[in-house]
Amino acid sequence: MIPRCQACGALAAQSDRFCEACGHELWRMTVALPPSEFHPSTPEATTVPVADVSGALSAVAEAETTTVCSGCGESEFDTDGYCASCGQQPPELDRFEAGLGPVFVITDRGVAHARNEDAVAAAVVPCDTPDSTATVVIAVCDGVSTSEDPQAASGAAVRAGIDACLEALAEQRSAEDSVMAGLNAAADAVIAVGSPDGRAPSCTYVSAIVQPGPDGTRITIANVGDSRAYWLQTEPGASHRLTVDDSLAQDMVDNGVLDPETAMDGPHAHVLTRWLGADSEHKWSPNCLRTLATREPGVLLLCTDGLWNYLPEAAALARIATALPVQPAGRALVEHALQAGGRDNITAALVPVLSSEHTGDET
Repeated sequence: MIPRCQACGALAAQSDRFCEACGHELWRMTVALPPSEFHPSTPEATTVPVADVSGALSAVAEAETTTVCSGCGESEFDTDGYCASCGQQPPELDRFEAGLGPVFVITDRGVAHARNEDAVAAAVVPCDTPDSTATVVIAVCDGVSTSEDPQAASGAAVRAGIDACLEALAEQRSAEDSVMAGLNAAADAVIAVGSPDGRAPSCTYVSAIVQPGPDGTRITIANVGDSRAYWLQTEPGASHRLTVDDSLAQDMVDNGVLDPETAMDGPHAHVLTRWLGADSEHKWSPNCLRTLATREPGVLLLCTDGLWNYLPEAAALARIATALPVQPAGRALVEHALQAGGRDNITAALVPVLSSEHTGDET
């Protein structure tokens, strides 16, 4: 396949980083969902899968949909999503998803919520040599429902986090520095969404950089709140959670007050002790930054509690995530959560890792 510029369609060489015709950046693929310009659509169009763009040299997938008011049939909406003609606000789309070759992302409104307050973003950065595997950067956020405009917080955080992480990597900074640069940029972006009158949207945050190399794959993760990262494998007992929740339930477990199962079934299961927002102290946990070096095959999963509420154990997630290709696996995980109740928004990002032997290096 001959690469073409995503912006103007001009032919490009595999080694080009910018389009010679229009100057558009060619070297990476990115996606952020729900799209920033999303407007509610008709009840008949409740799922919008975004095309897999793994064969493209560059792609930016901010899912484009033609929206039509179910009340009057017009297609113009104001900035709040209301029909400019009759003022009606159609129901929100249920699901967005995207495949960028080595990563699949999906977000679903769920059954109980009127809107999707989660967000997910991903970027794929090809290596310098054609035979090398690309670096993947992903971020998942869950808007805190008790704050005002939580969807604004999560959307701003994933976009700022991915952009800052990519910029740091382009500057040849370490993965640890880069993922923390993404976290700090996400925190600043959420603060900027607030207003002087005290409006303080807030959200959780989990992000990962996946860097394949000749000695295996290195996964670097940062998290705040209770959105999680899991390392999933087919072998019994090999799968495990990579992140530590910033929650009252986790504190009770760490202090020996409750066992994990009792803590997660209690009323404090989802009370956060850290989050992103203007009302946050922005003092990250000592467990915020984690790394895993592996030579073994597996699947990296980042998800919100709308998924892990129903499948909290890594082994249960692995039975689905490792049994199918990445796209149907992501859909199957979301469908499981929906069938189990779907009481929250459901978001997941999956990155399959192909390697051969584990190094045992995890920090």
